Amino acid sequence: MVMAASTSSMRVIGAVIHRASHGFHLSYPLNPSNASLVLHRIGFFERGFSSPNSMGMMGSAERVRRIWTTHTVCMGRRSSKIATRKNAQDAKKAKRYGRIGKEIVSAVKKGGPNPISNMVLAAVLEKAKELDVPKDILERNIKRASEKDQEAYIEKVYEVYGFGGVAIVVEVLTDKITRSVATIREVVKDYSARMADPGSVLFKFRRARVVNVKVTDVDKDQLLIVALDAGAEDVIEPSFDEDESEDRSERYYKIVSSTENYSLILSKLRDEGINVEPDNGSELLPLNPIEVDDEAMDLNKELMSKLLELDDVDAVYSDQK
Repeated sequence: MVMAASTSSMRVIGAVIHRASHGFHLSYPLNPSNASLVLHRIGFFERGFSSPNSMGMMGSAERVRRIWTTHTVCMGRRSSKIATRKNAQDAKKAKRYGRIGKEIVSAVKKGGPNPISNMVLAAVLEKAKELDVPKDILERNIKRASEKDQEAYIEKVYEVYGFGGVAIVVEVLTDKITRSVATIREVVKDYSARMADPGSVLFKFRRARVVNVKVTDVDKDQLLIVALDAGAEDVIEPSFDEDESEDRSERYYKIVSSTENYSLILSKLRDEGINVEPDNGSELLPLNPIEVDDEAMDLNKELMSKLLELDDVDAVYSDQK
């Protein structure tokens, strides 16, 4: 690994990259976290070097001359978009119960375990009911809130400049702010992205109550009639590229609603036999989604996926198409 290389080896690597850079354009900054990837792409490891340490200092110049350049290999737009959507949906599902658990702990910490007297807890439990959260999860987190060393959770939002001009917003519910910001900054730095100042990219999104319905689970005309009659503000249809029109299994209609009409819309959809995706019901929607090239798309996908793996992170949004 590049991180384990000695100082002298790192100097040799730097010289190699400098020589190769005349025929290989780096579209993003080089640092220890991505140096290995870059060296692979310029053919460093493939031509007989199993690691940077395997290259001796003497006689290395002749080997350096054998370096050649190759084009960056990126996932195709179709496969990348499908992978991005599927990974995002899987990660969101994995986060759902954890988010509800955190909200329960915070509500109990502030107002006690009785939902009759604690209206905040009552609202969280109602949302948990809408999301079909198992009863044992609710009871376990109510009990956990009574533990002395358990702190209340605090909502935080972090903003990131992604690749290709993409804006990324990270939603966090954490009991340790210093821990959450440190881990997020570390991931962002590892991927050579940049943290943004508060408000720098958030204005590109709007908060809305959203019901997600899988494209394959409903007839479009039926959905429009039911949703709009129930008071939906909008129904956002997913866009399809010509080369991916056959893939619909991970595409969703987004029914945008006011807070007042959200429960009614859910009820109407279910009455009509339309399956809805369990969700937190609140999302950030990009005002003007932007399209980027394949390389930026891959990098943003990897960055967002890594951010979602963090325990404190509950949702990650971008304005990338």
